[in-house]
Amino acid sequence: MEKVRLGRTGLVVTRLGWGGIPIQRVGDDEAVSVIRAVIDMGVDLLDTARAYTNSEHRVGLALEGTHKPVVLSSKSQVRTAQIYDDVHESLRQLKVKKIDIYHLHAISTMEDYDKAMGPGGAYEGLCRARDEGLIDHIGLSSHNLDVLVRTVDEGRVSVIMACYGFLEPDAAAKVFPLARARDVGVMAMKPFSGGVVENAGAALRFVMSTEGIVPIPGTETLEKARENWKVFTEGGPLTEADKEYIEAVRKEFDRRFCRRCDYCQPCTEQIYIQFVLGLKSTIKRFGAQVREAGWMKDMIEKGRNCTECGECLRRCPYQLPIPDLIKENLSLYDSFMSGEGK
Repeated sequence: MEKVRLGRTGLVVTRLGWGGIPIQRVGDDEAVSVIRAVIDMGVDLLDTARAYTNSEHRVGLALEGTHKPVVLSSKSQVRTAQIYDDVHESLRQLKVKKIDIYHLHAISTMEDYDKAMGPGGAYEGLCRARDEGLIDHIGLSSHNLDVLVRTVDEGRVSVIMACYGFLEPDAAAKVFPLARARDVGVMAMKPFSGGVVENAGAALRFVMSTEGIVPIPGTETLEKARENWKVFTEGGPLTEADKEYIEAVRKEFDRRFCRRCDYCQPCTEQIYIQFVLGLKSTIKRFGAQVREAGWMKDMIEKGRNCTECGECLRRCPYQLPIPDLIKENLSLYDSFMSGEGK
């Protein structure tokens, strides 16, 4: 079973991890059974977050029934030193005395980064938690490659989480070589591009072809968990069928998939464009919990303020029809919230 050292943390983990977003879509019993099955298969890196509603709680329930050692990763979106309180809540939900890696979650802009890393910022809170033995290592997750490059270059965290898949491959050239040079561990999130890619074999074989990173695909069913594990354990390069599938999906989503580069920002109406354009994926991953996640509501409502001014269209390097996609995703969200969507 292939293992990888997670940068200067010194943690050595199975090269396929697990992500805790999808288990929000099922009940407690099913979620716990999936997590325990994943651990029994040999996965020993579990990732969750404060923002994932009941995910930490369910991971905690699952861990009560297993004695196998796992590396725990969690995250908080708090940008001030008050993140220290979130660490305590994560410990309570996960039912553990220490968390191996705790990330500054979803640092989307340089302003976000400066706030979190500055005086009184979240980094200070995590340093306090680390000094007190509540966490071992500090990480940072971001969809913005420029933020990740700066993060790695400044050397204040031991692990980063970056989006990486065949629809979002740019981190391989822009971020990963620098991370290797600085001995920063890399967790690769969204190998299925938030649920857009349905072929697990093609998606995971593409990601696994890049050495030294740990993909963390999320699963909420035993069937999906076993499929991912089978792809991992069988190994092997991309097949010709994989390559054909990848090319077809890339063509299909060429003008419809947001790569989360944020070059469209800032929006004159303060719309967080990448979030609104990803609502379909969010609904698919979070399921009914979308109705409970209050942190999403402000961003969604701001999306309704789009004036179709065209500024984002001029900035988008992928020439996406952003105002049209905003309308489409908000309509899908409204349908889901009204109970018409699944």
